[in-house]
Amino acid sequence: MAKFINNIGFLAYAICFLSLICLAYGETPFVVEGKVYCDSCRVQFMTKLSNFIKGATVKLECKDRVGGKVTYTEEATTDASGHYEIQVDGDHEDEICEVLPVKAPDGDCNEISTDKFNRNAARISLTTHNGIANDRREANPIGFLKKERSIECVEVLREMGITAAGLV
Repeated sequence: MAKFINNIGFLAYAICFLSLICLAYGETPFVVEGKVYCDSCRVQFMTKLSNFIKGATVKLECKDRVGGKVTYTEEATTDASGHYEIQVDGDHEDEICEVLPVKAPDGDCNEISTDKFNRNAARISLTTHNGIANDRREANPIGFLKKERSIECVEVLREMGITAAGLV
């Protein structure tokens, strides 16, 4: 009976050990998801005037932390509700990964911000070594700027408690 219990114990130990090896060296797939919107007020955050964009393209880009060399890239297109999903293979612990806007189909709302202090990118962690238990990662919304600010923006921003100086 003791030999049987020892065999069961050894088998349980072996299964646990193999599971740890698979976690450490296995390729973990991630799913990055998010929304793309039209920034009608050109303020680089969503307001009640913002609407989601169908057919917009975004790009997930991972770069080496040390040299900044691009190590991984994948594109996706939004559905009718402005939602996208990007399948990502592997763990990118030593990389900086961001979702960036690429293009939008609407000629009136397709400008990408060039403001170096308020960059339009959503940084995302793609590793299993960060305390996040599942494989889905939700990125912050990505916005394209409308060519001209909507006239309703001054009132909408005032309702939000934001001074409208410089918006007119």
